[in-house]
Amino acid sequence: MKQDAEATITAYYDALREGDALSSFFAESLAIVKISLSDRHVGYPDVADELSEQTATTDDWSVESHDLSVTTRDDYGWFHDDVTLAWTDTTLDTDYEFETRWTGTLEANEADGTWQFVSLHVSAPEADLKTDEDELFNWDA
Repeated sequence: MKQDAEATITAYYDALREGDALSSFFAESLAIVKISLSDRHVGYPDVADELSEQTATTDDWSVESHDLSVTTRDDYGWFHDDVTLAWTDTTLDTDYEFETRWTGTLEANEADGTWQFVSLHVSAPEADLKTDEDELFNWDA
C-alpha cells in the first residue's frame, strides 16, 4: 500500500504543476484540513473552494520534491517532504518561490481503496514569507 499512497502524493504534485483540479485528492469529509502558506481551510467544501480559486488565479507551477518519505499502516498513511515550490499569481502578476515543508495524512477511501488526503500542511520559514512589499503574506495588515 505504501507505493499507492506515495503515488497519490506524486500525482498531486503533477496535477498542481499541470493546473488540473485538485479537490479529488481530498476526502469528502467535514473533518479534513488543509493549511497552506497563508491560509487554513477546514472541511471538504471549504478546501474544494480554496483549491478551485487557487487553480483559477495561479499558473506556471514548479513543484520539486527533495525528500519524500511515506509511511502506511493498513488504511492510513502519513508523509513529509521538502519541496521547492514556485508559481505565478495571475491576479497580482507576481512570481513566488519558496523552500517549503510538507506534512500530511492520508486515508484509503472505503469505497474504492484510493488514497486521499485528510490533512495537508505546507509551511515555510516565516522570514521567507514576510516582506514589506508583499501583502499576500503580511500578517500585520
